[in-house]
Amino acid sequence: MRIVSIVSGAVLLCASVASAQTLRTTPVACDALRQLQVAGVALSVTKAEWFAAGAPLPSGRRGAAPVATKLPAYCRLDGVIDRRMGAGATYGIGFALALPEDWNGRFLFQGGGGLNGSVQNPLGASAAGERPALARGFAVVSTDTGHQGTGAFDGSFRQDQQASLDFAYVAVGRVAEIAKRIIVQHYGKPPDRSYFAGCSTGGREGMLMTQRYPTYFDGVIAGAPAMRTSYSGIGDRWVAVTLNEIAPKNAQGQPVTRDALSESDKKAVIDGIVNACDANDGVKDGMIFNVAACSFDPKTLVCSGAKTDGCLTAAQSATVAKAFAGPKDSKGRQVYPGFAWDTGLAVTQGLPGLLHGGQVVGGGATTVGMDVDEAVARVSDDPAEALSTTSRWTNLNTFTSHGGKLMFWHGVSDPWFSALDTIDYYSRMTQANGGPEQVRGWSRLFLSPGMGHCAGGPSLDTFDALTAMVRWVEEGVAPESIPATGRSFPGRSRPLCAYPLHAHYKGQGNPEDAASFECRP
Repeated sequence: MRIVSIVSGAVLLCASVASAQTLRTTPVACDALRQLQVAGVALSVTKAEWFAAGAPLPSGRRGAAPVATKLPAYCRLDGVIDRRMGAGATYGIGFALALPEDWNGRFLFQGGGGLNGSVQNPLGASAAGERPALARGFAVVSTDTGHQGTGAFDGSFRQDQQASLDFAYVAVGRVAEIAKRIIVQHYGKPPDRSYFAGCSTGGREGMLMTQRYPTYFDGVIAGAPAMRTSYSGIGDRWVAVTLNEIAPKNAQGQPVTRDALSESDKKAVIDGIVNACDANDGVKDGMIFNVAACSFDPKTLVCSGAKTDGCLTAAQSATVAKAFAGPKDSKGRQVYPGFAWDTGLAVTQGLPGLLHGGQVVGGGATTVGMDVDEAVARVSDDPAEALSTTSRWTNLNTFTSHGGKLMFWHGVSDPWFSALDTIDYYSRMTQANGGPEQVRGWSRLFLSPGMGHCAGGPSLDTFDALTAMVRWVEEGVAPESIPATGRSFPGRSRPLCAYPLHAHYKGQGNPEDAASFECRP
C-alpha cells in the first residue's frame, strides 16, 4: 500500500496546464505558473522559467556545478512559502521545482548541505552516478529550509524561533507536500513514486523523512548523514586537541596541529594501515574493503632506535591511537565513535584529513586538552541539537508498512562524520525493527573505502544508488551491491556491498574489474 493523501487539496492555476492524459509540459504551461496559487498556502512565486534542452544551469548560486549529462527541456519554478518578518531579518521557505518537459512520473526531493541557506539547482545528482534525476525525467525540488545565509555555515538564522524549527524539520515536510500538490495540478496526476536523496545535511533530512514524515516517500537515500552534528564536532575536536599534545608551537605559543605528524609520518601511518589491512579483501590494491577486519595498531610503527622517516616515536604512536579511539567522558562512556583505519585519513577532497587534525571549525584546533564532560553538557543543553538530531529515533514501522525503502551510504575516511556512527545507528535501527533478516528487506547500508565527506579521497566515489533504489521500490529487486568507479583509480571498478558484507576478490579474473569480486561476510 502506498499513501499519497498528502497530495490532495485544491490548486488553482489561472492559465492552461498539461492535461490529465499527458505527462508533458510546455513553455506556455510553465509561464502560467507565474500566477500559481495553492489553496491554504502563503506562496509567492518569484520566477517561472523555461530551459531548453542542453541549456546551462543558472549561475550565481552557491554550490552550482556543471553536470556532465545534457539536461532535458524543463520548467523551473522558484518560490517562497510563508514569507514573514522575523528576528532581525525576512524569512521564508525558499524552493525551486524542476518540471521536465517529458516527465517520467517520478518525484525526487534533493537534500541540502551545511546549514543550507540557499536554494540549489534542483538536479538530484546525489549518489546518481553520471545522470542526475532531472536528466532522467524526474521532477526535482530543492529548498533553503527557511532562511538565507551568507555562506554554507551561517547560523545567524538560529536567533529566530520559526527559522530554527524550519531548518530542524519543518521545511522539508512542508516543501515535500506543496511540491507534490503543484505536480498534481501541473501534470494532471500525482507522482507514481516519490524519492529523497541527499548527503550530509541532506542525509539527515532523508532520515527525517523516514522518522517524522513516514508516508511521504517510497525510497530514501541518506548519504553520510549529519545526524548529530554537535557530537561529531566533539569527535573532530578530540582528534585535533589530541594531536596538539605532540604538535610544535608557533610564535604565539599555539600548537600547529597539521605539523604534529610530518608528511613522512602520515605516509608511514597510511602505509602501516595498508600493510595490516589491505589484503583482507583478497587483493592488495591500496583499498580496504573489509573494514570490520582491519585491526591496525600504531604501536607497530614505533622506531626501534632513533627517529627516522617511515616510523613513529612512542609518543606519536600513542597519540594517533588515542585520537582515533574517539572521546570518552570521565566515566569511560564513549561520547562519539572513533574513526575507522582507512587510506583517506591523510587527505580527502584535496583538504586535510584527520591525520592533519581534520577540518575542525572554530578554535578547538588550537588548544591542548579537552574537558569532554563539559563539552557534552554544553551539547545536551542545546535545544537546537535535540531538535535536529536524528540518531535516537529507530522505530520506522509506519515507513516500512507502506513499502518504504531506506538506503544509507558513507565514506569510510569521512573526516567530519564518522562512518562508525552511521554503522552504529544502522545496527540499533536493525535491532529495533525485527533483526537483520527482516530489516534487509527494506534497508541497506553501503560503505565506500577511502572516500571523504560525500565524495573525494583515494576512493571509488562515483556510483548510482538512485537506479538501485528505483529498481528496489518498483521491481522488488533489493541491491546486494552497487558498482562504483572513481577518478582516483582510472579503469577500476568494485562492487560496494551491502553491510556487513564486503567486496572480496574471487581469486581469479582481472583485479581491476568489479566482476572479479563477490560480496562476502
